[in-house]
Amino acid sequence: MRPLLGRHQTGTYDPTVSLTTSDFWRAARTPDGPGTLHVHAAGGAVTVQVYGPGGGWLLQRVDGLLGRTDAPPTITPAHDAVRDALRRGPIPTMSASAMVLPTLIAAVLGQRVTSLEAVRQWSALCRLSTEPAPGPQPLRLPPDPVLLSGMPSWQYHRLGIERSRADTIVNLCRRANRVDEVADMSIADGYSRLTAFRGVGAWTSAVTMSAAMGDPDAVLVGDFHLKNVVSYALAGEPRGTDDRMLELLEPYAGQRGRVVELLLRDGWSAPRFGPRQPIQSFTEW
Repeated sequence: MRPLLGRHQTGTYDPTVSLTTSDFWRAARTPDGPGTLHVHAAGGAVTVQVYGPGGGWLLQRVDGLLGRTDAPPTITPAHDAVRDALRRGPIPTMSASAMVLPTLIAAVLGQRVTSLEAVRQWSALCRLSTEPAPGPQPLRLPPDPVLLSGMPSWQYHRLGIERSRADTIVNLCRRANRVDEVADMSIADGYSRLTAFRGVGAWTSAVTMSAAMGDPDAVLVGDFHLKNVVSYALAGEPRGTDDRMLELLEPYAGQRGRVVELLLRDGWSAPRFGPRQPIQSFTEW
């Protein structure tokens, strides 16, 4: 449960998601209204329950979420690290939530900040609304795009979100319908639509398309750590560049995202040098 669906949780204490080894709960805003999805796995059997007016919409897309619409291909290893990872476990299955806007907002929050800061800011946005999610689990609905689209920059600032990311979120929420149309597009058209929005580049669109659309080829170009992880795992180089990462992943074109997941699942990380950079809040500036 956790390896497949963990990508849909923004931090351990995500107010919209609850995830254990056997249960996955997710609150959502759908075109039909708020809904909550509950997936329970036990003894090889999977049961699904939905709550709220948006439950039917979520149920229609549960096969994509559970990876039932994904067919992992055979991957021919071109590197020892990939060969070893395939020997230790199966090829990752891609999960597609179809929840484009909330996934995109969370990705925008992850731009140029640490994952800890992004998680805190996502939780803060979710808590702006007092509307509880339907169902027995105490979850909150994702941020209301109508509320976010009208929120002034100073209010974002108080949450630690600077003007650049705030403007991107406001712009996306004002065009929420155009964003959510990506769920019904091809992967290529989805990337074209997302990157047409100001403030959404290669990294942000790849994060979104991987989780919302299950893109098996999504590579996080511009990520602070990933280029080093891939370069170290595949070439023994402790530091890499985006170009070097893409060069090393070229033999796996079409499935590069799966290969990266294989490496991460196998425990690869790059050597660390020097102290960690401290997190400095600017909310009181």
